[in-house]
Formats: sequence, structure tokens, C-alpha cells
Amino acid sequence: MAMPHLHFSREELENRRTKACQALADQRLDGILLFSIEDMYWLTGLDSDGFHVFNCMFLGSEGQLTYVARRVDYANVRYSSIINDFREWPDSLDSGPAYSIKDMLATHGMEGKRIGIQLDSLGLKAKLFSELSQLLNGWCELSDASYLIGELRLVKSEQELTYIRKAGEICNKVRDVAIERTYTGAFEGDIFGRIMMTIFENDGDPPSLRAPMGAGEAATNSRYTTGRRYVQENDQVFYEIGCAYRHYHAAQLFVVFTGPDVDDRLPGMLNTCVEALHNVQKVIRPGYTLGEVFDAQCVIFTKYGYDSRLLTSCGYFMGATFPPSWVDQKMIVRNSPSILKENMSLFTYMSIKLEDGTRMGVGEQYIVTDDEPEAVTHAPREMIIKP
Repeated sequence: MAMPHLHFSREELENRRTKACQALADQRLDGILLFSIEDMYWLTGLDSDGFHVFNCMFLGSEGQLTYVARRVDYANVRYSSIINDFREWPDSLDSGPAYSIKDMLATHGMEGKRIGIQLDSLGLKAKLFSELSQLLNGWCELSDASYLIGELRLVKSEQELTYIRKAGEICNKVRDVAIERTYTGAFEGDIFGRIMMTIFENDGDPPSLRAPMGAGEAATNSRYTTGRRYVQENDQVFYEIGCAYRHYHAAQLFVVFTGPDVDDRLPGMLNTCVEALHNVQKVIRPGYTLGEVFDAQCVIFTKYGYDSRLLTSCGYFMGATFPPSWVDQKMIVRNSPSILKENMSLFTYMSIKLEDGTRMGVGEQYIVTDDEPEAVTHAPREMIIKP
């Protein structure tokens, strides 16, 4: 494959840029400063983690496209993207990146113009925003446009759906490996190592989030923690597994138990989670809101007396994301007005955690269709008990 190494056709990338320019026009913006690498990847194919230091992309209302970054990032720009206009910030202690951004905007005639900026982005640090605000005050007008591109990304193209399905295939293989490798005496590090090997063996990418997986007391954590341990008898091992393919993510959630003694409350907890998941599937349809998806879970948890154990979210959209998160913007929370559309993808999880730390959960990822949602990952519906 000749450079640039694109994962989408140039025609698809150009169509995305056209949609983005129309969105700028709709909001009466002359351009936008992008700091979200996910949006840059979607628009141009740019594949880089240089955002952890500094990067900025400008998209003008007439399609102008300029990338400002450090010299070390130019190789990734040339290798992976359609960007032809690269401006260097020289890593200068005397001149911060805000000056390079203003100089770039000046070459595009943006003085006195109205420019969008992504305030809600991990790529825009508070210090840089403060410097930009001072430098551009009175020179141009900045307007929060954090989600302008992100909203366009929520409905996936056929190629994007192909990548999500491939990520799901890898995730299901990883599920089988995790279950096989979980038993009394197994070392967590060996399990995690085999999981990562399976991802790479299948041409996948490591998940953008450090997966929250652990045994014993660590099974109650919803975030990754360091320090591996051995699986014990009568243990619970929590898995929230994510895999990526071309940065597009798929995830699933399940719990593995070791014997010989298994808490007699667990089958009922699992049945509640499974029934809640099935009820949620009924409203993963175009036209329903994320709030209604959340409510579908609540009905079942309340039915079986677990309403006090409800989490404040039961899922989120999934797509192409970069570290440190695989969450693609919007969460499934109570009263969310966000409307589902065909070809969106979301991960939904049902989880019950009791006061004594006993935990059960099940979660899968779906693609929204005009009928029943298409499952791209498949979590076990039965108790998983390993000797």
C-alpha cells in the first residue's frame, strides 16, 4: 500500500469533510480548531498519539485543512493521512503553541472571523486554552463547538461498521481465551498476557482503555488497578473486555467464578442482568432515546428488587477512540434525550454489586438496525464456574 496508508477511501474522507463544512455553515462558523484526535482520524485518517503533547487541526468552512504539531509528528501525518498542509510548532520555550495556532489562522484570513473550538477535549489542556484565549481576544471570536464533528461520527459508514464487526470477532475470541485461562491457581498476568496476544494475533489494536479486569476484591473495581494476583478457590473474576480494529472498538462484560462453593444469590442476580439486557435490546431501535434505554434496565432491576443497585449509567456509544478511553462521547443515562439512529453502535452493560462485594454482570455491544439490534459481541448467559 502506497503512502498515505488510509483505512478509508479518499471519496469517503472527502464526503466527511463536506458534511463537516456544512455543519460549520449551519452554526455560522468560519472554521474550527480541532483538538480531538478521534475527529482528526475521522476527517483525514491521521493515526497518531502525538496529542499527548500537542496537536491542533484547523478546518475552514471552505474545506481548508491545516495541521499544527511538533516536527516529530510529521512522519505520522505523511504516513497515515490526507493532510498536505503541515505547520510546525518548534518546541520553543519562548513561544508556546498558541502563537503557532494564531499564525496559522492568520494565513487563512481568520482575523475578525467566528471560529469554533473544541473545549471538551483531552487534547486541549487548560494552559493552552488560557493562552489562546488571551492571544485571540479581540482578534477573532471563539465559540464552543466541542461536539460538531463528534455528532457526525455517531452514525457509522459501512466501512466503519465492518471494522466494528471485526473488533467484535476479536473480542469474542478474547472472551473464550479469558474463560479458558481462568481457574483456581491461575495468575492474572498470564490471563491478561494471553488476552493481549490474542488481540495482536488477529491484527487488532489494544483497547484505548486499560480494561478493568480482576479477581477477588479487585473484581469490585470498575477501573484498572495495578498489581496482579492469583485466582483463588471460591473466587470471582470480573472481565470488562475491550478490543479494537483500526481503532474501532467492541466490548463485553461477564464474570467467571471458581468453586467449589458458589454463592446461591448469584443465579438470581445473573437472571436479572440477562432479563434486563433483553429488555434493553427491545428499545435499541431508531427513534428511541438513550434515556428510554436506561429506563428499560430500571424496569427489570425494580421488578427483582435490585433498584437500589442501579448504576447511574448502563452503557455508551462506541466507535474509533484513542487513549485514555474507549467511550465514544455519550453515556446511557436517565433522561438523556439523545436519539438512536440506524448504524449507530453502543455497548450496554447490566451490573449488580452487593454491599459485601459479590458481583454479577453481563454486557454486549450492538449495531442499531431498522429492526432488532445486531450483536457484535456475545456475553455468556449462563453461570460460568471453573474448578
